[in-house]
Amino acid sequence: MLLSNKVDIILEKAMYEEELTSDEIKYLLLLSEKDDIAKMFRVARFLRYKYFKNKIFYYGFLYFSTFCRNNCNFCLYRKSNQIVQRYRKDKKEILEISEQLIASGVHLIDFTMGEDPYYLLNDENLEELMNLFKEIKTKFNIPLMVSPGVVSEKILDNFKIAGVNWYACYQETHNKKLYQKLRINQSFNERMEKKFYAKKIGLLIEEGILVGVGETVDDIINSFENMKILDADQVRVMSFIPQRNTPMENWISPQRIWELKIIAVMRLLFPDRLIPASLDVDGFSGLKDRLAAGANVITSIIPPRKGLKGVSNSELDIDDGKRSTDFITPFLMKHNLCPANKEEYEAWLLKRKRPGDF
Repeated sequence: MLLSNKVDIILEKAMYEEELTSDEIKYLLLLSEKDDIAKMFRVARFLRYKYFKNKIFYYGFLYFSTFCRNNCNFCLYRKSNQIVQRYRKDKKEILEISEQLIASGVHLIDFTMGEDPYYLLNDENLEELMNLFKEIKTKFNIPLMVSPGVVSEKILDNFKIAGVNWYACYQETHNKKLYQKLRINQSFNERMEKKFYAKKIGLLIEEGILVGVGETVDDIINSFENMKILDADQVRVMSFIPQRNTPMENWISPQRIWELKIIAVMRLLFPDRLIPASLDVDGFSGLKDRLAAGANVITSIIPPRKGLKGVSNSELDIDDGKRSTDFITPFLMKHNLCPANKEEYEAWLLKRKRPGDF
C-alpha cells in the first residue's frame, strides 16, 4: 500500500512490527490531532488483540507496609512525611486479604511495601515474610509479585526460593539528573543493577516510569530504550499525582493524554508484553481510556473495607468497591473485553520463562 500521510506510514510499520526509529517514536508521542491519536490507539488495540485476543488480566494489590526509609520528593510515604497514618499488616490480615483477592478472580497478587527497615534490616522479620510468601504460594498456587524497592541480591534470591514470580522496581525516569531530583540520595545504577540481577535468577521484571515530573519527550524515548535493554516483561507508565506535605505537593498533574499516548506507543514497541491500566491514578473513571490506548492488565485491584491504601491516590474508589473485580468485570464485558482465566495468564508466564529459571 502506497501511503503519503506520515502518521499512516509510521503506524503501518508498527502494525507489521517493524522497528521504529527514535524520530518516528517522537513523532507519535507528539501527535496532537484527535484523529491521528485515535488511529494510533486503534493500531495499539490491533496489536494487543494479535497477542492477547480480548483477554484482560487482573492484579490484586496488597500494600502491606507503608513505612519507608527513603525520602523521595514525589511520594506520600516519604520518611519525613509526619502527617501520614502508616501501617504494617500482620500475617493474619495478609492471609485474609490474599484469600479474598484470589476468590475474586485476580491472576496475581502484588505485595507492595516501602523500603521498610522492619523487614530489610531484621533477619527474623524478613524470614517471617519469606515464610508467608511460601505459605500463600503453597496454599493458593497463584503468581506473586513483590514491589519492595531496592533490596540486596540475597533477599532477591530468597524471594525466588519463596516462590515469587515477579520483581517490580520502577526507575520512574532514566534521566539520571531527574532521577536524583526525585529519589533523594539513592543510586540510579544500583536500582538498575538489582533488576538485571533479578532477571538473571529468573524473576520476571516490571519496569515503570512516572510522567509529569519534569521529563522531556527524549527522556521517555530513553526510557523505552532502557526497557528494551532490560527486556522487561511488563512495562508501565503512571501520571504523577501531587501528594500532600511533600516537596512536590504544588505540582500540577499532567493531562492524561500524555500517559495515554505513552501507553499506546509502549504497545507498538512491546506488542507482546503486559502493559497496565492502573486504577491508582484516576480510579475506575480512568479505566476505559487506558484500555482503549492498548493496556491489557488492570492493576491496583483492592478489596473494600480492609484498611488498605493505594500509592498515587491512596483512597480513591477503594471502600466503595470500585476497585473490585465485581465492579470491573461487567464493564469489560460491555466493551467486548473479558477477564482471562488462570490458565491463560500462567501460559503467558511460561512463554516468558528464561533458561536460568529454577
